[in-house]
Amino acid sequence: MNLHHIVIAEVGSVHDGSFGNALRLIDACAEAQVDVVKFQTHISAAETLKDAPMPPYFKGEPRFEYFERTGFSETKWRELAAHCQARGVGFLSSPFSIEAVELLDRVGVDAFKIASGEVTNLPMLDRIAQTGKPVLLSSGMSDWTELDAAVAVLKRGGPLVVMQCATAYPCPPEQVGLNVIAEMAARYGVPVGYSDHTFGPAAALAAAAHGAVAIEKHFTFSRLMYGSDAPNATEPTEFRDLVQWLKQVWRMTAHPVDKSDTRPYAQMKQIFEKSVVAARAIPAGKVIEAADLAYKKPGDGISASRWREVIGRKAARDLAPDTKLAMQDLR
Repeated sequence: MNLHHIVIAEVGSVHDGSFGNALRLIDACAEAQVDVVKFQTHISAAETLKDAPMPPYFKGEPRFEYFERTGFSETKWRELAAHCQARGVGFLSSPFSIEAVELLDRVGVDAFKIASGEVTNLPMLDRIAQTGKPVLLSSGMSDWTELDAAVAVLKRGGPLVVMQCATAYPCPPEQVGLNVIAEMAARYGVPVGYSDHTFGPAAALAAAAHGAVAIEKHFTFSRLMYGSDAPNATEPTEFRDLVQWLKQVWRMTAHPVDKSDTRPYAQMKQIFEKSVVAARAIPAGKVIEAADLAYKKPGDGISASRWREVIGRKAARDLAPDTKLAMQDLR
């Protein structure tokens, strides 16, 4: 999978356990022209104790029961992978246990996404590295020491992208951390992306402009849907717009401009810039002074920027008002 300049639609578990919804979400993501669809692969018994607390942003039901109810069989995961391929989008998922890693490897996941809460799960990261598949490592709740350890493990495997992220739902602008994108790139020498939990497109677009090569954002049919992620997610029409805007930002960043090169503006400079012209009749032989000059379009004569070169010269011929001066008119 190409990890450069990709938009990832994080479906997660917004399907709420409906395989039909999961298929239709892939369709909706493809129609929004995303590059990759990302799920979450939960195996309750392998990843959580039954009394594990619920997160503050979702109190709908106990985590163990929620993951068990919304999970899919290996056969269904294989069908989801095939449907992604049929719709021309990459198939990505976050595992939350070694068992989930092995399941995803068997069904042919294109890449692994490490959720922020799994950064310190080094045994799982080691198993992922063994697959040799590409990895996107989220960083939302980890410090540099924890990230250093995770990156060291994952660099033994396939291509790696580290994702700046803030584990807040929704994430306020003050926690986005655009500065960290460059810091991560310099620290790890790998491409850096951004996993977005803000409302609206601003953070994702700003991250792309700051060098993020992969953008992930939550996707939902509607923010009215039940579940932990839907209220903070992006709806299909909004997501399609975001994809187009991100592609434009990446085109901009891929084409640095040489500000000293004005060749693209040669015609426009002639049309819009000003030339030195006679402000009034100037008889031949007269020493030209500032009051004799005006500055008017088009800009294909002596540039107004050279006005001081004209003052003090003598008119070589009679010049009528509004005559556009040329160097042969001066001596």
